[in-house]
Amino acid sequence: MASGMATVMRLLASSYSVAEKAGTIVRRVLHSGDLEIVQKTGVNDLQTLADRLVQKSICASLSRRFPKITIIGEEDLPSETVEEDLIETGQYDVILQKPCPEEYSTLKEEELVVWVDPLDGTKEYTEGLLDHVTVLIGIAYRGKAIAGVINQPFYNYQMGEDAALGRTLWGILGLGAFGFQLQDVPEGKRIVTTTRSHSNKLVIDAVQAMEPHDVIRVGGAGNKIIQLVEGKASAYVFASPGCKKWDTCAPEAILHAVGGKLTDMHGRAYCYDADVKHMNSAGVLATLRNHQYYASRVPQTVLQALSSD
Repeated sequence: MASGMATVMRLLASSYSVAEKAGTIVRRVLHSGDLEIVQKTGVNDLQTLADRLVQKSICASLSRRFPKITIIGEEDLPSETVEEDLIETGQYDVILQKPCPEEYSTLKEEELVVWVDPLDGTKEYTEGLLDHVTVLIGIAYRGKAIAGVINQPFYNYQMGEDAALGRTLWGILGLGAFGFQLQDVPEGKRIVTTTRSHSNKLVIDAVQAMEPHDVIRVGGAGNKIIQLVEGKASAYVFASPGCKKWDTCAPEAILHAVGGKLTDMHGRAYCYDADVKHMNSAGVLATLRNHQYYASRVPQTVLQALSSD
């Protein structure tokens, strides 16, 4: 098999095109003026028409081309026929032309698990904080996040009506990550990004223990990882349950592909096998550099409060 046609690269190329279509759907629903919001577990756990349509689009599109992969999506949706206009059949040629990392060149469909968050930052989407919103498609093998796609549907939205909206970041371990300019935070700066709507005493204590020069509170796990790789933050600290595997799989793969690290607050890796529990019970600690420094500063009271998976 030619390395460029390896299953994982074809899946990644399809995921890129599917994520681009998802971004179009997210924008279309917003512009329609009716988000069709429902509360799932409360006012901070919302679902919109965009969440539902995008998950149907991603899952149907990928399972049609790759029928043996396992797909786990955030939204609990009924089984129903998916409209043809939600199906994306394209594949991003740039990815197909890249060499597949040798260790993944012979992977089979049935060995891969895809974690899908159709709209990460739903609450922010409903509040008009559009730069926080992402679409996440992560690919895992043997429990490890190895590749991922992050689409930002409203990237550039503050640049005026004529701005071209949206961008897609992608990466795979052993090759790198693309679609953005990798940058570090200014020398000597500790900038922590954390939740804007799910804070509590544990989160606050953990953030303060990092002795940050600045704290950025934004929505969306995908958005926070983008903050890390673009040099706007040096650590993502969320010392609480709440994040799920579909929030972190794609961002973790992209972060790891450029040398960063995402763990729980104990410094342990999360597992993305198909049968794991969905909740990241021990929080999230992610960095582009100096992970051990941040991990070493997590208070014992925080570690004791968060059970490790």
